[in-house]
Amino acid sequence: MRAGKATQPVAEFYTAEEIQQAWRRENGLQRPKSPRSAIESQRSLRDRRKAAPRAVSQHPIEVLTAPALASFPWLLHGFSTRSGGVTPEYGGDQLNLGYTQEDAQANVHRNRRLFLRALGAPTRSKPWPLVNLSQIHSGIIHRVTAAVAADTATVRSGDGLITDLPGVVIAVKVADCLPVLVVDPVRQAIGVFHAGWRGTVQRIVEKGIGEMRRHFHSAPRDILAVLGAGIGKCCYEIGEEVESEFQSQFAYAAELFEDVFDSWSLHTRYPLLFLNQRAPGHGEPALSRHLDLVAANRRQLLDAGLPAANISSLDLCTACRTDLFFSHRREHATGRMMAALAVRP
Repeated sequence: MRAGKATQPVAEFYTAEEIQQAWRRENGLQRPKSPRSAIESQRSLRDRRKAAPRAVSQHPIEVLTAPALASFPWLLHGFSTRSGGVTPEYGGDQLNLGYTQEDAQANVHRNRRLFLRALGAPTRSKPWPLVNLSQIHSGIIHRVTAAVAADTATVRSGDGLITDLPGVVIAVKVADCLPVLVVDPVRQAIGVFHAGWRGTVQRIVEKGIGEMRRHFHSAPRDILAVLGAGIGKCCYEIGEEVESEFQSQFAYAAELFEDVFDSWSLHTRYPLLFLNQRAPGHGEPALSRHLDLVAANRRQLLDAGLPAANISSLDLCTACRTDLFFSHRREHATGRMMAALAVRP
C-alpha cells in the first residue's frame, strides 16, 4: 500500500511518471521532456518577455552634465546613467541605450526616447534625429551633415562624430570606455568620441580636434573638452600587449601606467602556498599593471592645442559605481550608456 505521507524518499513510493505529474501540478508548468526542449522553452519565455510591453519605470532618469558646458544656452549635453528605463535585464528598469544580445530592440527604442526627452531634445513634434555609430574601437571620425542626419537607415562604422548642424543629437555608446565631449563655443561646433584603449592608441580625440579645425576652422584655444565617466585607473588592469601598444606610439607612455596592489592575486589570497619559496615578507609584492585612460586622453587634448583650463573630467569610475553606470569589465553582460551633444536651432 502506498503511504499518504511518506517518511522515506518519494522515489521509493512513486514511479518516475507519477513524480513528473506531481511536479507539473505543483508548478503549473509542463516539464520539458529533453534538454533540447528545455532550451527551447527558455528561449520562448525570454522572447515573450522581450516582446511584452514594458511599463514606464518608477525610477527617475538621471543625466549627468558638466559645469563647463552648462552655461551655453544653445547647447544640449549629457551623460546617461543606468536606471530609469524599461529594460528588464541587468537588474530591471534599466536605461540600456545599446542594441545588446539580452535586450529587445523595442525596449532600446523606448529608452532612447526617454533619454532624449531627459536631455531636452524634442521627441514628438518634429523630433531631432539621434545619430550614432557602429563602434569598432577605431580612429574613424564622421562629419554629420544634413544628408547624414536624414539618412537614419545607414549604419556607419567609426568612433567619433562632429557637426555644426543644429537640431541633431550626436552620441557615442559606452560601458567602461571613455566618452569625450568637445565644444567650440565660438563656431558652435561639437564633437563626441568613444575612447577605449584601442581608440586612444589611434589618437581618436587628437584626430577629432584636427577634424574640427579642418571642417569648422575651430581654434584649439577656444575648444572645451569634458571627459565623462569611464573605467578608472583604479580598476583598469591591462596586459603587456596593451602597454606595448602605448609604448610604441607615445614617448610619455610610462606616465600612463601604474602598479596597483592586487588583492585578488594568489600571493595575497593564499600566502601559505609560497612559503616554501621565500620567507614571509620577502616575496614579490602582489601588483598588477593599470592604465589611466583619463590621463591618456587629457594628454592628447593638450597636444592638440587645448589649454589645460579648458579640459575637465567627471572623475567617476564605471567599474566602481555599478549602482550608477554599466560596466562591461565588472559585469560582463551589461547595457550601454550614451554621451550626447546637440546644437539648438
